[in-house]
Amino acid sequence: MELKLVQTDSYKALLKANKDWATKRLAEEPEFFNKLAAGQSPEILWIGCADSRVPANEVTGTRAGEVFVHRNIANVIVHSDMNMLSVLDYAVNALKVKHVIVAGHYGCGGVTAALSKKQFGLIDNWLRHIKDVYRIHSHELDAIADHTEKVNRLVELNVVEQVHNLCRTTVVQNVWKERTDLEIHGWVIDLKTGLIKDMNVTQKDAHSLGYVYELNEEAV
Repeated sequence: MELKLVQTDSYKALLKANKDWATKRLAEEPEFFNKLAAGQSPEILWIGCADSRVPANEVTGTRAGEVFVHRNIANVIVHSDMNMLSVLDYAVNALKVKHVIVAGHYGCGGVTAALSKKQFGLIDNWLRHIKDVYRIHSHELDAIADHTEKVNRLVELNVVEQVHNLCRTTVVQNVWKERTDLEIHGWVIDLKTGLIKDMNVTQKDAHSLGYVYELNEEAV
């Protein structure tokens, strides 16, 4: 059931929609909420953009309990972000997820803002991480004349770089020392079609990360 919010009563509409949803779920599957309350065992962690147009379950057609989710502006992996690291640690070590997906989307407002010189406020400090991605790939990006194409290419490159950043965390690398079934993926969602583009940057171990990024327990 699609919910269309009217600005004046959007809050009450949410509560009504919740009741309607719960009633419908019980009618379709009487044990649905009993099973949901019993615990979760998702195999997927989704690290996506906070944009309201790209909810993980909606995009992937999955049910409640099937995807563990963390979202922030422009799906950025920052090594000092204790929120993201805590979600990641719980997902891979407690829930034992097998797939972590970094999911960006074309037309991302955060990426668009990062390509400009305008100041937006506190968020500028966050967007700096995307500007760093631009710096790394500036030669390619500066050769793209169309602004929309440039934004969308930076969206793709940002996903690729964030996959690498994720793999470089001690959390992921330590899991790879214990088990071989954890894979890191990079996706881009096309809002015009609803389809996902796999960036084909899946990582299964730390061996391709580079000398100083592949961590071990040996002292130098």
